[in-house]
Amino acid sequence: MQRGSDRLSVHRDEEMKHELRDFLRSGHPTRAEEWQDPEPAADDDPVIAGGPVVPDGPQSSLATLRLELARFLGRTSFPAGPRELIGVLREKNAPDVLTASLERLPSTARYGTAHELAAAVVGAGSP
Repeated sequence: MQRGSDRLSVHRDEEMKHELRDFLRSGHPTRAEEWQDPEPAADDDPVIAGGPVVPDGPQSSLATLRLELARFLGRTSFPAGPRELIGVLREKNAPDVLTASLERLPSTARYGTAHELAAAVVGAGSP
């Protein structure tokens, strides 16, 4: 499907795919000089750079959970109950662990912000 806003033509796009084909198949750098390879991730890089922060993860905290929920839900999803929010998370392909954490919430509750929702999830996860 062409949208008309491409910066490159179809031919240039195919040419770029051909140039990257060997790199994508090999799974390792294909350059002859080491200085051209991208640097690996540092040991002190934030955990969020490695993937989504999920509520049952080791870095689970109210702030990180709130940011992850806000990233997927946005402002327009609120106020809503857990069922509506689970639907929005599934539409936006959120991690399954994140949607499963909302299933533990009472179905009659309504949340006005991502902060209220994150506080309820953290509270529901604690025995």
